Amino acid sequence: MHRNVGVLIVGLISMVLMPSCRRPPVQDVPTGTLAVLGAFEQEVSLLGEMLTAAESRSIEGITFTSGRLDGKPIVLAWTGVGKANAAMTTTLLLEHFRPARVILTGIAGGVDPNLQPGDIVIAEQTAHHDMGILWSDGIEHGGVKNRLTGDTNPVFFPADPNLLAVARRAAERATFEPVSRKTGDQPPRVVCGTVVTGDTFVASENACAEFVEKLGADAVEMEGAAVAQLCYQRAVGCLVIRSIADKADESAIVDKQKFYATAAKNSATLVARMIEDLGP
Repeated sequence: MHRNVGVLIVGLISMVLMPSCRRPPVQDVPTGTLAVLGAFEQEVSLLGEMLTAAESRSIEGITFTSGRLDGKPIVLAWTGVGKANAAMTTTLLLEHFRPARVILTGIAGGVDPNLQPGDIVIAEQTAHHDMGILWSDGIEHGGVKNRLTGDTNPVFFPADPNLLAVARRAAERATFEPVSRKTGDQPPRVVCGTVVTGDTFVASENACAEFVEKLGADAVEMEGAAVAQLCYQRAVGCLVIRSIADKADESAIVDKQKFYATAAKNSATLVARMIEDLGP
């Protein structure tokens, strides 16, 4: 039990040291191509429809679409579901397009019970919930060695602070599609928090409780930490933005089908507004 307590303490210290969404804006994001990834094609096609001078290029069977949005150079791609697919697409992206920054957009399950379908989580930090040592009393989270440096990766990959500041400003001015709930149509909440990643679709209240206890999680999905890890190891700034499609409980599959379209659209809306707010 002492191992889990130690991990929890380390995680809490890490979260305290993470950039806060309440901090004042920082410098503009450096100029250069911005890459936007999504797990599903629909999650990036909404942005693709906004591109001008769009051109597509297939690399190892993965289609990357380049163009301009609000006059800024953008490259889009969808990764497919899961960490291996996300890592493969991100590697090709970094090698062939050399983006200045990477944003991962799309849907997630809400782990924080206060989050409802349609709400948006801007990830201050991202972690693998299934990486570490699995003891009989649970998992002890830990990072693997960075293959490029030999240093051990952190449990939490911090968001690029400049993109985080831009996302916060953009969220205050974006117009989102209302979410239909039992109490009527309501605008989504936008919060900053922790997104955790694993190679399972989570539909378990017990798993959610564990993610909250051990990692302070707000949302769970299947790609974010893989993208964040590769960007961290290559010193490329990264931000994960997830719109809640379900509550990651036993009704998750049904809820995802019901709220997916609205959640994906609102996530894309925030990214588009971010791009508008970026410097030239």
